[in-house]
Amino acid sequence: MSIYLQHFGLKREPFSIVPDPGFLYPSNHHRQAVAHLKYGLDREGGFILLTGEVGTGKTTLTRTILKRMPAHIRVAYVLNSKLNVTDLLASICDELAIELPSDLAETRGLSFSKICIDALNKDLLKAHAEGKKTLIVIEEAQNLSPDILETLRLLSNLETNTHKLLHILLVGQPELLDTLAQKELRQLNQRVVSRFHLLPLDKDDVANYVNHRLHRAGAKGALFDRACIAVLFRLTGGVPRLINLVCQHSLLATYSTGAKTVSPTLVKEAAVEILGSRNATNDSNKPFVILTTLLVLSAVLMIGFGQQGDIGKQPLAAVDLLATEEPSANKKPSASKKPSADSKPLVDSKPAATALPLVVSPFTGLFKLWSVDASEIYSEETFSAQAIDNRLRAEKLSSAQLNDLEKINRPGVVWIKPASGNSTLKGYMLAGLDSASVFLNDAGGQIMLSRQQFLESWSRSYLYLWQPPKSFNVLQVGDRNPQAVSWLQDQLAIVDQRSERIITGGRYTAAIAEKVVNFQAQQGLKADGVVGRETIIRLNQLANPQIPRLIRERL
Repeated sequence: MSIYLQHFGLKREPFSIVPDPGFLYPSNHHRQAVAHLKYGLDREGGFILLTGEVGTGKTTLTRTILKRMPAHIRVAYVLNSKLNVTDLLASICDELAIELPSDLAETRGLSFSKICIDALNKDLLKAHAEGKKTLIVIEEAQNLSPDILETLRLLSNLETNTHKLLHILLVGQPELLDTLAQKELRQLNQRVVSRFHLLPLDKDDVANYVNHRLHRAGAKGALFDRACIAVLFRLTGGVPRLINLVCQHSLLATYSTGAKTVSPTLVKEAAVEILGSRNATNDSNKPFVILTTLLVLSAVLMIGFGQQGDIGKQPLAAVDLLATEEPSANKKPSASKKPSADSKPLVDSKPAATALPLVVSPFTGLFKLWSVDASEIYSEETFSAQAIDNRLRAEKLSSAQLNDLEKINRPGVVWIKPASGNSTLKGYMLAGLDSASVFLNDAGGQIMLSRQQFLESWSRSYLYLWQPPKSFNVLQVGDRNPQAVSWLQDQLAIVDQRSERIITGGRYTAAIAEKVVNFQAQQGLKADGVVGRETIIRLNQLANPQIPRLIRERL
């Protein structure tokens, strides 16, 4: 590990421009892009477009999606878009491991393109019969010639009587949209089933993006304060690749000075060297990058000669930053954060601090409350699937009321209208609820709103987790399920110690159902004797003190 990284307590380079899926920051734009791409893959064939300016993260997002692609989807990933038709077809066949005839004499004078298309069609039919889908991904698609695009359109015609056999994802710069808008390509343009244009990060996302990458690289706290982030956003326009370049050079310069946190001045100087300066009026500016490099090399050589043989034994330097705790459902907010009567109803504030806390997504934060160590999650579908993998269930209400949240009494994810007027809703983890206030967690820490403020900005969507027993999801009178009946009687005994076990031979009898009906009536539930989700949730809540709860005091 380099001494430069040790200085900041990092395990790896945080701002490499290599499109590493492990560093993808799931901004709202990225989540929407994933949703659009998934929608396109769920359709029966056709073209999917992902466009964006240079450096906005298209390739990183694409590789992340491919890394998480289900096993039944085969992928042909074509990086070189400046191919002729025959080379493109050969590349696709090679990616899909399609064997072409070894003896071209057997093809009786057919063109190589025809040979490839016939072999591809045969392979696609076989894959379709096996329940598999096939996706072709082409990077830098703005470079594709009209001939190539027409060939791809013809490939999209490969089909059975009821199904298209190919999905084609084109990833490119905005010029691709202009190309497809041409009249001669209108047939292809009309076959685009899903399209998304990836935008640069907004100001809040820049802060989260920087700290997300630092966290993934092993940082224990933030290295760029709010003033740095403001400068960074102004000079890079929120383009991730430019952010990476400026941040990397800023860290190098900071290391050369011996400091542990980056200053806004160093960010500005790094940006001038990398991006250029329109305001420069003379040649008196210092050659910042060269000076930084010389300082870094000098420092490394001095340390190397002075501590030769002991570098690997030196402890990592302590990072002198403000402590940053992960959001906790049990953490009480300070009195200064209580909302005043005339506060803005929309969430648009961050706790005052000189260093930014590391990003935690609402999905990941919610899993953490259930002791589930989850990686980045980009969609509700992935969240639900991961919940099932951990013996949990995800439920979502689309028109919930506050009393619904009180009855369920589980932390969850809610979507809030931003104060900026942007139509894109932002997800927060709903961490607590009492008689007067609502507590939300996001990347900036915890926010406390009055109930009225929350109601004025909440979309009414509410996603939460619950834990069904191992043996069943629903239990009705007459069902024979020894494990389920035993679990039910155990829970009833914990809730009411006077409850006596009934011998039923493993069957859910009317006698046990009568106890359940009484329990449901006492709890304000539908008293029908059916042990379903609401009854299970309430039993868990009363019988298991480890279950995460939403309500902080009796209402």
